[in-house]
Amino acid sequence: MSGQIHILIVDDDPEIRSLLARYLGSQGFRVSAASNRAECEAQLSTSGPDLVVLDVLLPDGSGLDICRSMQERRPRTPVILLTALKEDVDRIIGLEIGADDYLGKPFNPRELVARIKAVLRRGGHDEQAVSETKTYSFGEYEVDPQLRSVVRQDGIAAELTGAEFDLLNVFLERPGRLLSRDQLLDLTQGRSRDPLDRSIDVLMSRLRRKLGENDSTPIFKTVRNGGYQLTVNVKVQTAPR
Repeated sequence: MSGQIHILIVDDDPEIRSLLARYLGSQGFRVSAASNRAECEAQLSTSGPDLVVLDVLLPDGSGLDICRSMQERRPRTPVILLTALKEDVDRIIGLEIGADDYLGKPFNPRELVARIKAVLRRGGHDEQAVSETKTYSFGEYEVDPQLRSVVRQDGIAAELTGAEFDLLNVFLERPGRLLSRDQLLDLTQGRSRDPLDRSIDVLMSRLRRKLGENDSTPIFKTVRNGGYQLTVNVKVQTAPR
């Protein structure tokens, strides 16, 4: 998977940049680095990375602001935020504005590589091509996992972030099943849930809002102490690839 993948590391700590550049390079990734927001913006404009590993605290601005602007300008570029362990609020805000995952400092580079591969795999960077493609329809929406598109019958697209689309896709692959928060976190981000982790609840709230869910047109059911369930009928169409 990693042969031609370009990772941009944005962190003001030169030791972290050097360590990650060496380690990711040894794993077969092509790596660029930026020490501040200005250098990051320049890299985004010229090199078009496949994924950005982004520190929240930068000397000339917030990584959260960069993440927000990237979603507006390049909505399909995945972002993994690096945060201090105490910055739980920043993690939640990061997910709200479109980050695909986050990792608390200090961290093991091997865990970062695992997170990078999981995010890229969810985004379609996979070595093994499937033999058939699937599309889904539910309510007034048509979903194409290969294009990562969610389009209403009137042609208006629902602009989902990568993490939001991954969460929706998990439900579409398991219609009618009650999925716990732990299951959803494992299926979307490949990790177990911390007792204080609210990321799934944040993503569910955003997904419901973007799909236009309301009391008259329910899409998901919240089961107290149980999790979430997709309650609408899902139709699946398959075609040879």
